[in-house]
Amino acid sequence: MSDDRTYRFLKWGAILSVVFVLGWMAIDYYRAFGPGDVAYIDGNSLFKDGDYERAVEYYLRAIEESPEHVGAWHSLANAYVQLKDYDRALTAIERAIQLKPDFGGLYAIRGIIYDHMGKYRRAIADYEKSLRMDPKVSDGMHWLDRLLYNVQERPPTVKDRMLYLKAQFRLPPEKRVLRKPEVDEAQRPYEQ
Repeated sequence: MSDDRTYRFLKWGAILSVVFVLGWMAIDYYRAFGPGDVAYIDGNSLFKDGDYERAVEYYLRAIEESPEHVGAWHSLANAYVQLKDYDRALTAIERAIQLKPDFGGLYAIRGIIYDHMGKYRRAIADYEKSLRMDPKVSDGMHWLDRLLYNVQERPPTVKDRMLYLKAQFRLPPEKRVLRKPEVDEAQRPYEQ
């Protein structure tokens, strides 16, 4: 009889210990996230799946939970670019820049937005500013991301685009080719 009681005590002690440890790990895991982080991460997953409209919903939820969530503002701008809603994209990236004016990558995104809007000189200025602030912006898509997204050819970088635009502006206006829709549409967006 005492062996049966000892067995039950040890069995329940082990079960409760495992439940306690798993519960503690779960609490610790969620404590690592700040306000808006879970919605932001969910939005990034939707973005990667190409569901930009739902990604916008999650980024807006993250911003509602944490109005100063720079990552959510940045990602919201990227999602609006994919939806071709450039005015909202510009508003979102402007807010991100207000919150973190020393982050060069935000100016690169604003340059991309201006580029899509046909405001090429503003795009060039932002590309230059982003490269001055953070030369790594010219690195473009990381090789691991290229592998994960099956991007076999190295996509053009912000620096490549800036140099291309500058070269086009040295040509007479009638010879300039500032946009190549078939090339632009073929580029895969990604959110880190």
